[in-house]
Amino acid sequence: MGTVFAVGDRRRALGLDIAIYAACAVFAIVTALWSEFYGYRIWGNFASFAYVFGALHAVWLLTTTGTGWLRSRWIPVGLVGGVGMLAPLLVLIFRRLTGSDWVIKPFQWSAQPEVWVIERSASLLFDTGTPYVDIAALPRPPEVNDYTPYGPAMTIFGMPRALLGGAITDARIVFALTAIATVLLSLKLLGWPKPPVRAAHLALVSPLTALTFAVAGPDLAIIGLIILAGALAARRKVVWCALVLALVVSMKLSALPAVVVIVFHVVTTRAGRASLLRFATAVIGVTALLNIPVLIVHPGAFIEHVIKFPSGTGLITSPAASPLPGHLISSAGQVGHAVALVLLGLTALALTVWLFVRPPATGSDTMLKAAIGLGAAILMVPASRYGYLVYPLVLWGAAMTFAVAERAAPRPAEPQDLSVSQAR
Repeated sequence: MGTVFAVGDRRRALGLDIAIYAACAVFAIVTALWSEFYGYRIWGNFASFAYVFGALHAVWLLTTTGTGWLRSRWIPVGLVGGVGMLAPLLVLIFRRLTGSDWVIKPFQWSAQPEVWVIERSASLLFDTGTPYVDIAALPRPPEVNDYTPYGPAMTIFGMPRALLGGAITDARIVFALTAIATVLLSLKLLGWPKPPVRAAHLALVSPLTALTFAVAGPDLAIIGLIILAGALAARRKVVWCALVLALVVSMKLSALPAVVVIVFHVVTTRAGRASLLRFATAVIGVTALLNIPVLIVHPGAFIEHVIKFPSGTGLITSPAASPLPGHLISSAGQVGHAVALVLLGLTALALTVWLFVRPPATGSDTMLKAAIGLGAAILMVPASRYGYLVYPLVLWGAAMTFAVAERAAPRPAEPQDLSVSQAR
C-alpha cells in the first residue's frame, strides 16, 4: 500500500514539474522574442533551452522506468543553473565591455541600470564621501538613473569596479558570489540539510531568480543575507545575526519587513536578557555606523535617494510599474498615491500585530513569515515591479529547507526519559 502511495506521489510531483518547467519555458521564449531589454533577450535564449529540457526530462521520468543518475530530478535544476543563469551572465558581462552603460535605448543594455548605479555609488563614495548624486544641484532636469535608491552599504558591491575596473569586477559577479556564499554558509549552519526539489524550483529555477541573476543581481545578494540572518538566529548566534540584519537594512530599506520578522524570532525564542542586549546594541550600533557618516556629509541627498524616491515623494517619481495593487491605486493621481501609502501603513500594522500574536517559533516559520511580510509589502508599495516577487518565492523555498533541517535535528529527551536514564 505504501508503495502505491509513493508511486502516486512521485507521479503527481513529476506532473507538477512538467507544469513548472513548461510555464518557465513559455516565459523565457516570450522574453527572448519580445522583450525591450537586450539582456533579457539574451537570458531568454539560453533559459528557454534549459526549461524545455526540464519539461521533457520530467515527461521522460513520468513515462518510463529505470534507475541511474540521469533520472534524478536535480538534473534540470543544474542545467538551469548552468545554462539558464551562468552562461547568459558571462555573455552579458563581456558584451558590456563594448560600452552600453548610460545609453537611452534599453535594447543596448548588457546590464540593468541598477548595476551601473551601484558601481557609480561606490565611485562617488570614494570621491565625495557620499554615494548619492546631489539631485537639486544638477544643471539639467533629473533623470531616474541619477538616483541610487539603496542604503550606503550597497556600495560594497560596486567597490571592486570602482577600484580596479574591468570585466571581472562587474557588480553582478559580486552579487552572485555573495548570494552563493551566504546560502552555502546558511546550509552549513543548518547541518547541510538536503533541500527539496520543489524548494529549488521556487528559489533557483524560477525565472524571477534566473533572470535577475543574469541581468542584475542585487536582490539575490540581499535575499542571501536575509537567509543567513535567519540561519544565524535559528542557531542562537544573535550577535552575528544582528550584524547581518544591520547590513541588510543599510543596503535596502525595503527589506525591512524580513528584518522585523527575524528580530521577533530572536526576541521571542527564550534568549537571555544579556543576549538580547548584545543583539540590540549590535543592530543599532552597526546600522548607525553604516548610515550616519553618509547622512552627515549630505543629509538632503540621503533622504532624497533612500526615502523620498522609493516612496514616490522625490523630485521625480520612480518608473517602477506593475499590475500590483499598490501601484495601480497609486497611479490614480495624488489622492490615489495617498491612499496607497495609507494602505501600505495599514498592511505594516496588520503584519506587526500578527507577529505579536503569532511570533515565529522556528527558523522555517521565520522564513515563511518573512516571505509573507515581504510579499504583502511588495503588493501594496506604490512603486513596485513584479520582479520583486523573487523575495517571497526564494524565502518560501528557504522555509522548506529550514524545515528539513528541523525535522532532522535530534529531539530533546522527555523528562521521564531523563529520570529513567538517571535511575539506570
